[in-house]
Amino acid sequence: MSKSRRMAAAMSALAVVAGGLVSAAVFSVSPALADHCDPAEQGHQEQTTTRAQRQGQPTQAPDGQDQDNQDQGQQDQGQQDQGQQDQGQDQNNQNQDQDQANQPPDGRQQNTNQRNGDQQQQNTDQQGDGGGALSPAPDPNGQDQDGQDQGDQQAAQPTQSANPLFRRRGRGNQQQPTRRPTATPSPTATGGGEAECADLGPFLTDFVDIRQVQQTSIDPPRGGRGGSRGTFVSACGTNRNGHNNPDNFIVAPGVSNGAHHLHDYVGNLSTNGFSTDESLSAAGTTCRFGDKSTYFWPVLRDRKVDVNVNDPDGNVGQVLRARSVTLQFRGNPASRVTAMPRFLRLITGDAKAATNGGANARAAWSCTGFQNRITTKYPLCPRGSQVLRILNFPSCWDGQNTDSANHRTHVVFPDQSGACPGGMKAVPQLRMTLSYSVPQGPSFAVDAFPEQQHNPITDHADFANVMSDRLMSFVVDCINRGRRC
Repeated sequence: MSKSRRMAAAMSALAVVAGGLVSAAVFSVSPALADHCDPAEQGHQEQTTTRAQRQGQPTQAPDGQDQDNQDQGQQDQGQQDQGQQDQGQDQNNQNQDQDQANQPPDGRQQNTNQRNGDQQQQNTDQQGDGGGALSPAPDPNGQDQDGQDQGDQQAAQPTQSANPLFRRRGRGNQQQPTRRPTATPSPTATGGGEAECADLGPFLTDFVDIRQVQQTSIDPPRGGRGGSRGTFVSACGTNRNGHNNPDNFIVAPGVSNGAHHLHDYVGNLSTNGFSTDESLSAAGTTCRFGDKSTYFWPVLRDRKVDVNVNDPDGNVGQVLRARSVTLQFRGNPASRVTAMPRFLRLITGDAKAATNGGANARAAWSCTGFQNRITTKYPLCPRGSQVLRILNFPSCWDGQNTDSANHRTHVVFPDQSGACPGGMKAVPQLRMTLSYSVPQGPSFAVDAFPEQQHNPITDHADFANVMSDRLMSFVVDCINRGRRC
């Protein structure tokens, strides 16, 4: 065998070994579950596929197949060079020129690395910025102006051929909920695990740029002279003590994991699925003035962080603790308010509104600085603005019961003028306002029942009044006198 042919054979053997090592590395990488279920990542994949099809080119394989083809093409070129050596041409000079032609210039490689480093630093800066940062304003579908570069990077990253979601979450062959009509699975999905991941939600259509939301108000019109305009705020903290559980003693008493999603609690320190009037009365509290009431709501999660992946209900991601929690009791624009009875139980919103319909839905999302724009979708906030959840509770009591079979008919909402239905009494209206610093873009979601697909319309909250009679009288007096307490 001639020297040139021996060299070509050695080069081919090395290429085969290197290709095997690359393939082994590709298939040993497990994709992050939270990242894979991130609507923003789905958007980048869709954008990459669409761009490739628009150019009339096949979509690049996620395992780097196009790069392998390029390497193979370079090997073919190298064999052609060897053939030219056999023909008696100047080997040294021509091989040197050909090697330089097959490698990218050092300057270009350095620029590529610098651009990737700048992109990583920019993402880090935006993540710690404090809001659902949008700079400049993104497309309402979750794509930003840098989407083309990010889509290229997404397509170039190796991914596993099937997401091991069933195995990691232990759900086996459990029947999956019907996908919402707006759901669009990832175009690169090739296995059942990835299809289920697409069903988890939320979806790009569940998000909206707050600056594209029309000005709205959830407050009733200002009342006349007979109304009550004061307020009382119960300061109970932001759950720094980490009081969390997936229970709901109001809707599912005596049941562990009755909510199938995690709750944040402030106020009463003992609240769980087995709470009773007696246990709540005997417990401590995080609230000022000895308010032992319990206030709770489903947590919000950062879906970019790959934690809680074994949750059987699909609530994956890092829990985000609210930056601020405001628990404000308000008056009635049409009348004075009367005291709530002790142990009164209230719920607002519908945790199953995505399947039940919106009759009882009360989700209201906004951003700091944009409180005059309310939406039922997840808001994408400008840089420096925080996501807001505004949860108003019913405030017209039947005067007799502390609870009812459906937990709704004993206390209802006033009409659009703020007046209560005949025979019902106005009580102080609780408004929870929760603010969050969230990751950039459509990458956060509220915990939910599995079949609700993290739809933002399912936002809800619960309250049980465990104030002393003396404290409740003080609250009523502040509101009826028009004071701010």
